Amino acid sequence: MLGSFLASNSKEQRTLATATPSSANSSASQAQQAVQQNMAIRNMITGSAVDLTQQIFTTTITNYTPGQAYPINVKVNTVGLVKRFWVKITGTIADGSGATGANLTPLGPCNVLSQILLTDTSNQVRVQTTGWHLHMLATARRNTVFGAAYSTTDPCGIGANLGINKAVNIPPGGTDGGVFNFFYEVPVSYSDSDLTGSMWMNVVNASANLQLTINPVFFASGNATDTVNSVYQMAAGNANLGSITSMTITVYQNCLDQLPTNNGQVMLPSLDLQYALLVLNTNSSGFTANLDQAIPYANYRQFMSTFVIYDNGGALNPGTDLNYIAMQSANSTYFFKVDPYTLSLLTRNLIGDDFPAGVYYISTRNQPVNTLQYGNRQLVLNPNAVNANSSFQIGYEAIAPLGIMNNAGSIFQS
Repeated sequence: MLGSFLASNSKEQRTLATATPSSANSSASQAQQAVQQNMAIRNMITGSAVDLTQQIFTTTITNYTPGQAYPINVKVNTVGLVKRFWVKITGTIADGSGATGANLTPLGPCNVLSQILLTDTSNQVRVQTTGWHLHMLATARRNTVFGAAYSTTDPCGIGANLGINKAVNIPPGGTDGGVFNFFYEVPVSYSDSDLTGSMWMNVVNASANLQLTINPVFFASGNATDTVNSVYQMAAGNANLGSITSMTITVYQNCLDQLPTNNGQVMLPSLDLQYALLVLNTNSSGFTANLDQAIPYANYRQFMSTFVIYDNGGALNPGTDLNYIAMQSANSTYFFKVDPYTLSLLTRNLIGDDFPAGVYYISTRNQPVNTLQYGNRQLVLNPNAVNANSSFQIGYEAIAPLGIMNNAGSIFQS
C-alpha cells in the first residue's frame, strides 16, 4: 500500500524533472527495485522473526494529588525491531475533602495521560500527542473499539468478563471507590504486517525514550465549566480535588527479534526504516460561527487519519454545532464536504460504532493525503455555534521520510 509513496520520495524520483528520459527511466527502475527488495525482506521478517512482548518498566505512585505535570521517562530497550509499546495503568482514586464524590468526564480515563512523547535514537520526535488521541487512534487502526468486549448470549460464558479498560464514578466519601484500569497503544510501525516506521534498536551509543505525563488536570473542580481534558469532575460546587491513592504504570515493548541474516548480516527493511509513523496533535481556536476554519496539512507527509474534537466551550455536542467538515485543495477543489451526521455514518461503516459526542474521525487510509504529491491540502471546519473558549483539538497520524522531515512545514498552531 505504501510502495508508491516510498518510491516517490526517493532522491531519484525528486530529480526526474531535470533528468534526461533515459536517466529518468533508470531512476524510476532503481526506485521500483528498492521497493521490491524492501517488500521481500519485510515479508521474510514477518514470516520468520520472533514476536516479543517484554516488560521494560514499572513504577507505582502513591498519595498523589495532580496539579502540575508529572512526566515519567521510560528508556526503550535496545532489542529488536520495535512495532509498538503497550502502556498499562491501574489506579485507585479517593474522594476530595468535601466527601461529595466525583463523576467521570465525557472522555474519562483516556485522559489519564495528558501527553505521550516518543523520541527515537536520532532524537526525532515520532509521537507527541494526547491520551484521548491514542485511544481513538487504536480504535481506528483496528476497526473495532480498542480494549472493549461485547456482551453475548454464549451459554459457555464468553463475553465481557474482565475490566480491561474500566473506570467508575467515585462515591461520596469513598476512600478507594474509584478503581480504574486502562491501556494505551503507542504505535511505532504502521501495522504488524506493514513495518513502515519501525525502529531498529540493536544499536550502540544511542537510545530512544518514551515519556508519559500524568494529567495535571486529572480532577476538575465541581465549579469547572470545561472538563473535556480531565478524567473526573468533583460534585457540583465542590472545589476540593480528589487524589490518587495509588497508580501503577507498566510499559511493555513489542518488537521482532531473531531477524533473518545473510552472510552473518541482519537483513533489515531499509526503506521501512527511512520513514517514521508520526502521531501528533495540535489545537485551533479564535474562530467565528458560520465561517470556514481552514487547518492546513504539513508538507512531506502522507496523512492516514485525522481526529477532531470540537470543544465548544466545555460542551461536546453530537454534531449539532457544526455545519460541515470538508477537505479542500489549494485550488479550492473539495475532496469531500459533508455534515457531521454523514461523516458519522462513514465512521460507523468502519468501526461499527460512534466515537464520543463531539469527536470526529476522518479516515484517509485508502487514499492518503499525500502532501508531497498533491501540494497544499487543508481540513475545513465550519461551526454554526461558537461558545466562549471554544477550540478544535486535532490529532494526526502520518508517515514522513526521516531525512527531510525537519524541513517540512510545521503543524498548524493557532
